[in-house]
Amino acid sequence: MNVYNFWKAVLTQDEQTLRMYFHEDASVNWHCTNEHFSVDEFLIANCEYPGDWDGKVERLEVLDDLLITVTKVYSKDRSAHFHVVSFIRIADDKIISMDEYWADDDVAPQWRLDKHIGTTIKCQD
Repeated sequence: MNVYNFWKAVLTQDEQTLRMYFHEDASVNWHCTNEHFSVDEFLIANCEYPGDWDGKVERLEVLDDLLITVTKVYSKDRSAHFHVVSFIRIADDKIISMDEYWADDDVAPQWRLDKHIGTTIKCQD
């Protein structure tokens, strides 16, 4: 499975292409919001999500039948920025399960800024 093309379909909310990446009975878990989706439900949640999106896979690790991605996702108007860590289990070159952890990109909390600890990892897009 080409994970970069998969993420392109996710970001462009291309339901028809995206569906081809999944086994019929695959499941998706969004742990940060405690949601479990069938493929059809995931396609609704992803493809009907408001806005226009873009992003970039920043890291890919492959462990046998498990793909782990770290992807920066942002709205095209740059009003929202997220990082998502995805654990994608593959069988017969299709997704059988996906566990994702979405986080808002934001500045450090004020109490840490006040302590002058930590440094910037990289410039934000």
